[in-house]
Parts: sequence; C-alpha cells; structure tokens
Amino acid sequence: MQRKHRGITLLELMVVVAIISLISAFAYPSYVQFVVKAKRGVGKSILLQVADRQQQFFMDNKRYAGTLTQLGFANDPLVLADDGNVVAAGDAASVYSVTLANTSATTYTGVAAPQMNQAAKDTCGSLSLTHTGQKSASGGGQDCW
Repeated sequence: MQRKHRGITLLELMVVVAIISLISAFAYPSYVQFVVKAKRGVGKSILLQVADRQQQFFMDNKRYAGTLTQLGFANDPLVLADDGNVVAAGDAASVYSVTLANTSATTYTGVAAPQMNQAAKDTCGSLSLTHTGQKSASGGGQDCW
C-alpha cells in the first residue's frame, strides 16, 4: 500500500512566490512615494509656521524679519528631521533645510529645500512660500502643495 504524503509541492511554492513578487513590485513604489509625500508635510508645515511668525513680526515691527532667529527659531538655516524636530546640518535624519530669501522690509520668501534621501526621491524640489501667500516648487513634480 502506498501512503499519500501531505504538504506543498515545489510548483505551489513557486506560484506563491511569484504572486508575492508581483504584488510587491507594484506596492513598493507606491509606498516610497507615500513616505516622500508624508515627509514633504514637514516642509510645508514649517513654511506655514514661518509665514505666521513673519506676519506677527510685521505687525509688531512694521517690517518683515531678515532671519529665522529673529522669528524665534533655534537656527538659521533651520534643519528638520521627518518628525519636525530640529537637527544639526548634515545629519542623516534631516529632511528639509529652511531659509529666508529675498527679504526686505516689505517682502520675504521662505524656502524649504529637501535634504539627503528626501532630495533624491522628491520630484517637487524646494518648496517656497512668499509674503503674498504664493506657493511654488522648484521641481517638476505634481501636487507639491
């Protein structure tokens, strides 16, 4: 009498591996883009904070601030990690470096430049926000703001 062995065959295992590979081939790029967009939120958030502080500074001093330290931020430029905390320039955890550009008594532009891995993967490039509220991105990405 022959006994029937129970278990999976090599062919069944290969089919499962092929299905998992196919699913991950489509899912991983989407996941990477999701992470990039989530980290972009740090840059957008800090630029809105800069704009808010600039408006308050303008109301108090009748001019815009020329540096981030005048607005009460710790550093100029301000380098942020993906959790929004300030890190040292060149830190591996840095995702955005924020500076003020084109500053005068009546104008300013806040610029958030992507750093490290974020710079390599984000097609939006640097985000900017002007004193008039105009939002822009230096890269060719879509839906950056």
